[in-house]
Amino acid sequence: MFKKIITLAAIASIAVAGNVKMDLNAKYGATNFHTKGAVEFSKLVDKYSKGTVKIKVHAGSSLVKGNPLKAVKDGTVAMTDMFIPFTAGGGKVFGISALPFVATSYDDAFKLYQLSKKAYAKTAKKWNQKFLYSVTWPASGLYSNKPINSTKDFKGLKTRTYDKNSANFINKSGGDAVALPWGEVYSALRTGMVNSVVTSSESGKNGKFWEVLKNFNKIQYAYPLQAVTINLDYWNSMDKTQQKAMLKAASEIEAAQWKAVRQVDKDSLALLTKNGIKVSAPNAKLQKELNSIAKDMLSGYLKDASKDIKDIFKKYKK
Repeated sequence: MFKKIITLAAIASIAVAGNVKMDLNAKYGATNFHTKGAVEFSKLVDKYSKGTVKIKVHAGSSLVKGNPLKAVKDGTVAMTDMFIPFTAGGGKVFGISALPFVATSYDDAFKLYQLSKKAYAKTAKKWNQKFLYSVTWPASGLYSNKPINSTKDFKGLKTRTYDKNSANFINKSGGDAVALPWGEVYSALRTGMVNSVVTSSESGKNGKFWEVLKNFNKIQYAYPLQAVTINLDYWNSMDKTQQKAMLKAASEIEAAQWKAVRQVDKDSLALLTKNGIKVSAPNAKLQKELNSIAKDMLSGYLKDASKDIKDIFKKYKK
């Protein structure tokens, strides 16, 4: 109750004469693709609300260090972007986009997102927030210092993974998954605490992985999503015109970012290659082995899933 009173007081202090000012916590740095998208979103909201809604984007998780779902739920911050697989503890549906090889292309990833969107929104509401938009990362691949040609080559890998699914995947493939905050990954690679990473071309570019790793295998493990949400108390403090403006901006930036991510992937891969990373695709043997692991993981995931989630996959397979 005390936190609720603080939240409502904070809202009252920023909603003056119909004008609303809010802070948006962006998880990654200012040059990151998703952070840039959040900045463009804030500009569109300003434009469509005719200046009555102002959103200030704070890059690098400067406002939220812990669980973004909880931070928005409690009103610690009005808005945030969040890497959805990180928040899978908040709802099983949040793990969908990081299941291995369910989506194997951007078109697949978009289809899966469209089918999952209502479930994401429903879960977000349970956490006192409104789901505004979400965009995929470039496909996750495997960075390492040795070529990976079969699951036998996973032996000796100490791999930084980004959620429970990716950790299970690495462990089942023969490697050892290591949980680390993103900010500690580069130094961990330097010291040998980890010697491989499951992440995207964009993240490898931002992390300058060519300084510490030699190979990037485009296994296209998954197309995980980054979402933007707003605290429901803040949302309800706005009038219908302002809410409509925010939804219009969200729809527009989502479409633009889903289109742009393909080029971001190409540009990132080109820069990785330019700086000495050997970029390759998995051979048939490796892909077959990984597909088998992925199939078992999906069966396990769906075993205790709700009807809503099972229906998503039934529709997706059609």
